[in-house]
Amino acid sequence: MEFNHVSVLLKECIEGLAIKKDGIYVDGTLGGAGHAYYVCEKLSKKGQFIGIDQDEAAIQASSKRLEPFQQRIHLVRSNYVNIKHVIRDLQLEKVDGILLDLGVSSYQLDTKERGFSYMADAPLDMRMDQSRDFTAKDLVNCYPEEKLFEIIKNYGEERYAKSIAHNICKRRQESEIETTGQLVDIIRASMPAKAKNGKGHPAKRTFQAIRIELNQELDVLQEALEDMVDLLNPGGRLCIITFHSLEDRIVKNFFRQMENPCTCPPDFPVCICGKKPKGKVITRKPILPGEEELSINSRSKSAKLRIFERRE
Repeated sequence: MEFNHVSVLLKECIEGLAIKKDGIYVDGTLGGAGHAYYVCEKLSKKGQFIGIDQDEAAIQASSKRLEPFQQRIHLVRSNYVNIKHVIRDLQLEKVDGILLDLGVSSYQLDTKERGFSYMADAPLDMRMDQSRDFTAKDLVNCYPEEKLFEIIKNYGEERYAKSIAHNICKRRQESEIETTGQLVDIIRASMPAKAKNGKGHPAKRTFQAIRIELNQELDVLQEALEDMVDLLNPGGRLCIITFHSLEDRIVKNFFRQMENPCTCPPDFPVCICGKKPKGKVITRKPILPGEEELSINSRSKSAKLRIFERRE
């Protein structure tokens, strides 16, 4: 299948990056180069674009799509948590903008063999980096019940997490859980009729939780944020699209901390902690998709864009 992805909040991201034609820009979640193509269009021959993705299929597809700009692009297979090393390896010091789109790509969801989707029966995989050995099948069959419960409850915000975790462990005592279809059946059987026949797919939250845990998505995000801000030139912007409340909370709180890092008690007349702001939050409230985008791309429904600008 062609690596196809409908870019979420595309216009808002391009505007949010405030692109300088001779600047250096990074897309840390390159995907099918949906956002990247329009970033590259705005760059002159002196500008540079760096695309990072841990998925080999994304790198191959993006290489083809960005062929018209090949003189100004660098594509690197890596996780964006390694962004500092990627930039240094390219013998660069600072960049003028960084973009992250933390959603799963349409290609990953629609290629059933990748095991991300609960809509088709396929091997339980869910690896964003297919060079890793540990898959969703390993996670589902190896994690203790208590840990499965915590993951499904915290990352999936699933009301029936306890029942689902219990039934996963009960089922795997008979034989390994190997496919997405088997897991969906277990999830359905763990819910009352009203819940599994209600709005939305009953497996959505559990699949999301397993994917987040397997790919360590929240840990990677928290670890990378400060490096990204430190890599920005003055006036450079960090634009992050989240699709999950926990991701959004991490980004929101981090941006606020970078804008106001002072740890002194509120009643102190002057700051004595010495911590200086690194920039300002551009988006006091997140930017959300408009009605037109929602009507075209239903997967944009939970997207939120937040923007931070680096200062001296």
